[in-house]
Amino acid sequence: MKNTTQFLLYSCLSTLLFSCGSKESADVNPPKKETIQGESYNPPVFVNDARKEKIKSIAPRLQQLIEDHAQEQNIPGVAYGLVVDDELLISGSTGLIDIEQNVPALTTSAFRIASMTKSFTAMAILKLMEEDHLSLSDPASQYIPEMASLPYLSKDAPEITIENLLTMTAGFPEDNPWGDRQLDEPEQYLQDLISKGISFSNVPAYTYEYSNTGYAILGKIVSQVSGMPYQDYIRQHIFLPLGMEHTYWEYDRVPPGQLVIGYRWEDETWKREPMLHDGSYGAMGGLITSIEDFSKYVSLHLSAWPPRSDEDNGPILRSSLRAMQTPQFARLNANARDFAGEPCPRLSGYGYGLRSTEFCDGVRQVGHGGALPGFGSNYQFFPEYGVGLMAFGNLTYTSPWPYAAIWELLFGNPRPEAQGTPRFCHSR
Repeated sequence: MKNTTQFLLYSCLSTLLFSCGSKESADVNPPKKETIQGESYNPPVFVNDARKEKIKSIAPRLQQLIEDHAQEQNIPGVAYGLVVDDELLISGSTGLIDIEQNVPALTTSAFRIASMTKSFTAMAILKLMEEDHLSLSDPASQYIPEMASLPYLSKDAPEITIENLLTMTAGFPEDNPWGDRQLDEPEQYLQDLISKGISFSNVPAYTYEYSNTGYAILGKIVSQVSGMPYQDYIRQHIFLPLGMEHTYWEYDRVPPGQLVIGYRWEDETWKREPMLHDGSYGAMGGLITSIEDFSKYVSLHLSAWPPRSDEDNGPILRSSLRAMQTPQFARLNANARDFAGEPCPRLSGYGYGLRSTEFCDGVRQVGHGGALPGFGSNYQFFPEYGVGLMAFGNLTYTSPWPYAAIWELLFGNPRPEAQGTPRFCHSR
């Protein structure tokens, strides 16, 4: 399942938000024990921090952009939110989640968010790693013996590891949109697929290629290692610690009036898409959640920055969160342009269930999109700013927001070097 929007729109410092370009590299191997702290390090802090006040001022314009986009793209309903640090600062909605029943979209409405599920699967793997139940370098066949018999493309191909599955470098071929339709298949289906032999397009650890099947296999590994169903593990070890009590796997578990119905636009009218049950491919895209619940997950990721000595009390360590956000097999797009059409090369790669992009001006964006029949969703956050955005829509493979316009609203002038001193920066 792929991102619904390929973002080509990037700029530098914002009229609302400014980065100072000072970054801390992510820890690829998160520490399991406390380390000795030196005396010379002070975590970065914002100088003259007025982020919340400035962002609140754009709320009316943001709502209008979302409403206009939904109307132009024939999206029945959209809900959105903007997080600053640990607060859902702006949120809103427009349209309907059930056309037949005339149910309005709300920030508590439960949308299926498709491939945005993948980072929860990655987080579960890293949690099991932190607890010494597995290593990212372990062969996947150590937990799924049938994978030991997979026929690779060449004799010199390395064996698929857990990290290959996380970073989509296992060598499996791109499986969109086929993978989307496998969501509700039973466990035996995935087992049979592995036993019969998954096809390869490359040898493992050679290149990135998006694979829903790889994340379905990771979900199976979570179950094997934890000794409980994947969905139960995620709920117990991630949802509940974060207070995400209104996030679901099965659509028939959603309270009446909250479930979002998915649609497609066809013959100049909305037609209802069939709802898929959760199944063996749930780890790649089965999650159902609301803006209010998901904002807590975005805040968790923002809390990973900057590195500091505060108590580490999240579902996983801050260093593990930073590892999730670190791109692997990154690629340079030297011909990319920002939203103003100006040349702005970018470096992009897939981390652990998250995409990460660094633009020509040093701004870094992390996130993921999701799409299934009836739904389109996306979230992006900016670690150096402590700001995250999310939007969910109920139209097949839709982009739920006008990202170019929202980017311009937040970041303004794409060439801010002439703007003078940044309004707020990290300072040591």
